[in-house]
Amino acid sequence: MALAACATQGDVNGGNGLHDPFEKVNRATFEFNVALDDAIGKPVALTYRTTFPKPIRDGIRNVADNLYSPVTLVNDLLQGEFTRARITLTRFFVNTTAGIGGIADVAKNIGMPGHKEDFGQTLAAWGVGSGPYIVVPFLGPQTTRHLGGRAIDIGFSPFSYVLAAHDVEWVGIAVTAINAVDQRERLIEAVDGLKKTSLDFYAAARSSYWQARLAEIHNGRLPPAVPGDDDLDIDGDLDGDELGAGPGDPPPKRRSNDNRMTAKAR
Repeated sequence: MALAACATQGDVNGGNGLHDPFEKVNRATFEFNVALDDAIGKPVALTYRTTFPKPIRDGIRNVADNLYSPVTLVNDLLQGEFTRARITLTRFFVNTTAGIGGIADVAKNIGMPGHKEDFGQTLAAWGVGSGPYIVVPFLGPQTTRHLGGRAIDIGFSPFSYVLAAHDVEWVGIAVTAINAVDQRERLIEAVDGLKKTSLDFYAAARSSYWQARLAEIHNGRLPPAVPGDDDLDIDGDLDGDELGAGPGDPPPKRRSNDNRMTAKAR
């Protein structure tokens, strides 16, 4: 996830077209999450960093990413991203076998970098609006589209059915918890920097979430922002070069209903 260095405070739309009609409640929930992170999240992430050297942390992250591959594959297919689906499937088999269960990202080393897709991104590809911005206890910033998509993605993972069939659902919970700690460890400096440089941490975090989310939806590439254009509509005849795609890269997804803005690639 990319975090912006700073953000300006927005209005009810949260700035840049993100609708935040529940800001008062969201701010209260945000403060709760920040306090919980200060008390538990960051200390656990720091302990994780000091306990496990980077190669081990990378291996844990690679395994978690590999286990998520079926979810990405289904969403690739639902979005009509068949080239990316082929890459996802190939990466899964290569990393599961040559990468010893995904511990090593062998596919990346041979020129097949990974990506992640979720059903929230699929809904965006289908033209479903983002919905209101909400801050969920423990989970943090979401849009209703993103949150609903996360619930659907659980059903896309075959591992959840395997674990349930063998009555070991706790394994999935443990993997989710470890993945959350790993993600927080990667964001220690980014979050600290955002706190120090922002006049309004809530507004900065909201803007950072939206920029990162748009980058995910658009595969990291967006056309230049058009002043005063509150909705992204690139359903015209734009090709990959016009959208900033590199040579050989698949063109980014066509999207509507989301604000047009520059975002960092994951």
